[in-house]
Amino acid sequence: MSDLSMSELTTFRWSFEEDIAHFRRAGYGAVGVWRQKLAEFGEDKGIELLEESGLRVSNLLWCGGFTGSDGRSFREGLDDAADALERAAQMKAGCLVVYTGARGGHTHNHARRLLKEALKELLPQAAEKNVTLALEPMHAEASAECTFLNDLSDALGLIDTLGSPHLKLAFHTYHMGFCPQWKEKLQAVAPHIAIVHLGDGHPPRSGEQIRTKLGDGVVPLAEIVHALSDAGFDGYYDVELVGADIEPSGYPDLLEHSREVFAKLSAP
Repeated sequence: MSDLSMSELTTFRWSFEEDIAHFRRAGYGAVGVWRQKLAEFGEDKGIELLEESGLRVSNLLWCGGFTGSDGRSFREGLDDAADALERAAQMKAGCLVVYTGARGGHTHNHARRLLKEALKELLPQAAEKNVTLALEPMHAEASAECTFLNDLSDALGLIDTLGSPHLKLAFHTYHMGFCPQWKEKLQAVAPHIAIVHLGDGHPPRSGEQIRTKLGDGVVPLAEIVHALSDAGFDGYYDVELVGADIEPSGYPDLLEHSREVFAKLSAP
């Protein structure tokens, strides 16, 4: 049976401490930790608070940017990822999500080589710390700043090439639900999924994601959740909601709404 988690991206305006208190009060058993909030609160103090709360960490967001698109050098990106791995191990996170970085001025082949080089260096560290790295592909129309991985098959091919049990996928329903042939690919992909990010909305336009609350968009969420279950996925669903529809004044109601929608989505 899969478990429900709430991402700190959803409650963007709450602090780390507020997230932990509200998520626990709302009945969530797990949290998707955002490194920025954790750093602002204090990493050691935050990990201690997580332990006291009893909340499990479904995933830690994020490391990567190995193409230099965010202004960091390749080595700086690797050093940051090594630090994120350490933190993920300390909080016993289900996985550490990886964004490759934008392709930028590189050819696709060179960007892919940079990613493979980074993963080859990081995977022994991940194995030593028992942390899973989860590559997240995104819809091509809305991924320019984060990743050049836009296709499940492309991401899966990379995982097969590197052949490590500590390298898997982060499957985002918003991004992948609008991609063609997701259903046909899911059977092969499901055993390699470390985390499902649960999002809804309308197809991205002009580089912008158009997100909504769960159930208010056109992503075939019930179909995806049932297909994942049929394919054997039993990990975390991490609710990740962003955009104009998600207002801080409505966060408490949003936590309850998301739980109710997921219960309906996952019902037999």
